[in-house]
Amino acid sequence: MKKKFIISVVIALILNSSIFINNSISQWIQTVNGMGSGKIINAFETLGTNIYAGTNETGIYISANNGTTWSQSSMNNKTVYSFTTIGTDIYAGLLNNPNGSGGVWISVNNGANWTQTSLNSRHIISFALLGTYLFAGSDVDFWRSSNNGVNWTQLSVNSQSVRALAVIGNNLFAGTYIGVYISTNNGTSWTITPNNRSINSLAVIGTNLFAGTSQYGVYISADNGTTWSQTALNNKSVNKLAVSGNDIFAGTYPYGVYYSSNNGASWFQKNQGFSVPPFYNYTMISALKVNNGYIFSGTDGFSVYRRLYSEIIGVQNISTEIPSKYSLSQNFPNPFNPVTNLEFGISDLGFTSLKVYDLLGKEVVTLVNEKLNPGTYKVEFDAGSLTSGVYFYRLTTEGFSDTKRMVLIK
Repeated sequence: MKKKFIISVVIALILNSSIFINNSISQWIQTVNGMGSGKIINAFETLGTNIYAGTNETGIYISANNGTTWSQSSMNNKTVYSFTTIGTDIYAGLLNNPNGSGGVWISVNNGANWTQTSLNSRHIISFALLGTYLFAGSDVDFWRSSNNGVNWTQLSVNSQSVRALAVIGNNLFAGTYIGVYISTNNGTSWTITPNNRSINSLAVIGTNLFAGTSQYGVYISADNGTTWSQTALNNKSVNKLAVSGNDIFAGTYPYGVYYSSNNGASWFQKNQGFSVPPFYNYTMISALKVNNGYIFSGTDGFSVYRRLYSEIIGVQNISTEIPSKYSLSQNFPNPFNPVTNLEFGISDLGFTSLKVYDLLGKEVVTLVNEKLNPGTYKVEFDAGSLTSGVYFYRLTTEGFSDTKRMVLIK
């Protein structure tokens, strides 16, 4: 009887929220141990268990533990703009300088040592792989290698700076200052598509091609560039795009990171935890990469930030129809093992928190902690790391609070 009374008291306290004083917030965490906090990050790449960060003037940093610690490679005094990998080899595109130390470099031992290829006097901004060809875009021309960078053939994309490259099937796309070009013959000749924006980044999900532009956000083409449409992110300068599955991320200047799970029909800003430079509202994102359950953001002056991928994609806007009132639905399925869905309705723009607690009132995880527009949302909660038992999830807004019970059975 006494045990039942204690449990009842705990549940009552949970429902009234008076015992919870917890500042744990899902957010970006700066991970600069071994690197320092003042770096400009231009690019990321992954190979095996390593993640590589290319910087301005301090070369390449390598982490073997998802960014918890970093070590500087033997390439330690150069500006690195881009990366790609072929098998177990990693390629780096460098800024050229008067002594000819730019161009394409290769490491065959996980970045411990680097060797310059015969392409050695260009600013290499972008890479792509198509069939047996390796492509490298520079500030003034375009290069192709059929033997993994041993020899290079000089080509041109209408004499444009090739800032981004992407591949769909046998089609090669190049992003330039005057738009997106397409080549159907491995870069020998090019045709400009109707997108005439200044292109900073390209990304592919299935047969959809995305273009990150200066000032005009993200565009999408579903027909190999024949037609383009502007996504809902339509008034920001997008430096970098990154994809994982059907999710796309946009790193902007200077408005931080945006995320979309529906090909750009809607976007969520995900900036909690970023340092903010003077005279700006958000952090300037210069690189993005998803790796081993994390998403990494490279910044312009604040080095590297890391965040759990599940934190970013946890909340999905499943309806933009404005509910008449706030609501928190019962999770489904319930009981569950180990994944369940939590749905809630938001009737007014405002800060929203959705947290999970155990039976003793200890916060287990924060699923949502951000400002949300009116609409209906769904969060997928994976309790794979938790033990079987009773848990509670609590929705809190500026004018509403509700808690419900769920049961995990393994």
